[in-house]
Amino acid sequence: MKPDFAIVPLDGGDPARQAASIALLEGAFGDPERYSQERIARELVPDDSLLYRRFFVAVRDGQVLAVGGIKAADWATKTHLLYLSAVAADQRGQGIGRALLETRLAWVTGHFASGRILVSTAKAKRFRELGFKEIRGSEIAGRHLMLYRF
Repeated sequence: MKPDFAIVPLDGGDPARQAASIALLEGAFGDPERYSQERIARELVPDDSLLYRRFFVAVRDGQVLAVGGIKAADWATKTHLLYLSAVAADQRGQGIGRALLETRLAWVTGHFASGRILVSTAKAKRFRELGFKEIRGSEIAGRHLMLYRF
């Protein structure tokens, strides 16, 4: 069955989607010192340099359901980071987060011949199912550092 949502790149020229994405992330992280509206807005601006930054959103009927980013951590070591990901509370459990994750993985592996992807997550099982390995001894406050090599 085809999902009733689409995963698309977040276009910096779409102020409505930008604002909805900022609000979703700000609400999900609830830490105004680390994740202020201003910081999130800066992060959502696409960057095409060697240290690229990309965001994708899940949308249905023009509504942003989820947002997630990926960025280069270090071009010399071909390391990428999954970060700033959130699914609206009323949209969870529908496969949206997994589809958003798979889209970001496909984007990185489609644009780079080899490398590694890191993510810090409380949902280690989800990432293990996609081929990530936990970095031993990395758990802090219930979050695991996971690594995917390609």
